[in-house]
Amino acid sequence: MSLTLYFLRHGQTECSRNNAFCGSLDSELTPEGLAMAKAFAAAYSSTPWRAVFSSPMRRTVLTAAPLCELLDIQPELRDGLKEINYGKWEGKPPEVISQEYHDDYLRWSADPAWYAPTGGEMAITIAHRAIQVIEEIKHLYQSGNVLVVSHKATIRIILCSLLGIDVGRFRYRIGCPVASVSVVEFSSHGPLLRSLADRTHLDEHLRNLPGT
Repeated sequence: MSLTLYFLRHGQTECSRNNAFCGSLDSELTPEGLAMAKAFAAAYSSTPWRAVFSSPMRRTVLTAAPLCELLDIQPELRDGLKEINYGKWEGKPPEVISQEYHDDYLRWSADPAWYAPTGGEMAITIAHRAIQVIEEIKHLYQSGNVLVVSHKATIRIILCSLLGIDVGRFRYRIGCPVASVSVVEFSSHGPLLRSLADRTHLDEHLRNLPGT
């Protein structure tokens, strides 16, 4: 039996609904975001989970909570799964950033692997810290299913790193809407993407909410 990782992005927040950058801001889930977390738990509670790993941010902990409560387990919190720190861009939408930090925004948009948001983190830094967590999980669990609850950019960066995609292209190669699940299976041939950004556990209303 192989190890399979399920990467779950947190549910909707005010920032995701308004398409604003939210990395180090410790935002809450909206009522719809909480409904997304409960829908995931209902759909995946019968999966035989070995463990749940989560970013320590409130939006990810709250997303993991319904499943953890059903399973009566505690999530393993890891700083390496946190979102990119967007620095001075936190809480602002792209159109505002493009005006206030125009040159930085252009450089970051062209290659976020090696250019950081103003006062924030490069994607290559996220890749380094997040993959350390993945390696820890692989060491602890050689088989079975492990849930990883994280953030939009961080999940995309992890997937790029695992699949051999240029990390600098994470924003343009991998989709990751709120409450979506991507599944990677590890075998003797390495990581295999089984599904990407699946949201079939959400009802039509939750799938069609505005925002990212």
